[in-house]
Amino acid sequence: MEYGRLLTINKPVSRLVQGTIMAEEGEQDAHNALFDAVLAAGINAFDTAHVYGNGAAELAFGRWMNSRGVRDELFIIGKGAHHNSVRKRVTPFDISADIHDSLGRMGTEYIDLYLLHRDDTAVSVGPIIERLHAHKQAGQILAYGGSNWSHERIAEANAYAAANGLDPFTASSPQFSLATQAKPPWAGCISVSGAAGKAAREWYAAQDMPLFCWSSLAGGFMSGRFRPNSLASFTDYLDKVCVETYCFDDNWARLARAEQLAADKEVSLPQLAIAYVLQQPQPMFALIACYTPEQVADNVQATTIQLSPDELAWLEGTGD
Repeated sequence: MEYGRLLTINKPVSRLVQGTIMAEEGEQDAHNALFDAVLAAGINAFDTAHVYGNGAAELAFGRWMNSRGVRDELFIIGKGAHHNSVRKRVTPFDISADIHDSLGRMGTEYIDLYLLHRDDTAVSVGPIIERLHAHKQAGQILAYGGSNWSHERIAEANAYAAANGLDPFTASSPQFSLATQAKPPWAGCISVSGAAGKAAREWYAAQDMPLFCWSSLAGGFMSGRFRPNSLASFTDYLDKVCVETYCFDDNWARLARAEQLAADKEVSLPQLAIAYVLQQPQPMFALIACYTPEQVADNVQATTIQLSPDELAWLEGTGD
C-alpha cells in the first residue's frame, strides 16, 4: 500500500480510502469482516458521512472501530452539512450539530479530516471557516476542507482565513475519473475530470492541496458493465444516472483505450481506472467502495500499476 500525508496531520494516509456508505443496521458481522479485510490490506483511511444511512453507517463503523481498538491507526474522513429535502444546511449551526452527532455515533473524540459535504454559495465563507476553525481549536477535528466545493470558493475561504489568522482548508474532495461527465449527475456536483477540470487541477497542484477523489470508476462506467447496445436494460436509479452522465461517444473511446491498456498490462479494467487516479502528477487519493473482502484485494492491486505520462495522455485521447 502507498501512503501520503496531509501537511497538518502527522499520520500516514493510505492512497486508497474505503467508503462506509454500504454499512447498514443489522449486518454488523458482515461489516466487521469487510473492515477487518480493509485494514489488513493496509488501507487505514475511511470515508464517512453524517448523511449515510441517516446515521447507520457511522454507528456501524464506530462499533467495528471500537471493538477492535484501532482508533489511533485510522485516518477518518467525516462529512457533514449536507442539504436535505427542506433546506440547504451549510450553516455554522448545522456544521456544529453534525460534528457532534458524528462524534457520538462513532464513539470517537476527534475526526481527522472534516469535509463540508455540500456548498451553498449564498452563504458567506467567513462564518463557515470561523466555525470550522473553532472545532479544530477544540480538538474535535484535526483538519478541514470541502467536498463538492469549487476551487474558487476554497480560494475565497482560504483568503478569508489568511486575513483573519484562521486555519485554511487543506483538502478537497471532488469527482475525478478517466471518464468525464456529459452533465452533472446532480445539482452542485463538482468534477475536476477532463479538459473542463484542468484549471481546477492546476490550481490544486499550485496549492499542493491533496484531492480525495470520489467515483474513480465514474459511477460504474469504468467497470465495463455499460455498453452502447445495452443501455436500455439499466433501470436502477444509480445505473440510469451513470447512463445519462457518462455514456457518450468520447467516453466510449476512453473505455476502449483503457480496456486495451488493461489487457496489455494484464490487469482488470477497474484496477487500471483506479491506477489512472493514483498516477496523476499531483497528490490524489482514490475513494473506493468495496463491498466484499475479495473486492478489497482486487482494488489494492491498483496501487502497484505504473502508468507513464505518455500512457496517461493516450488514455485521455491527447497523446499519440
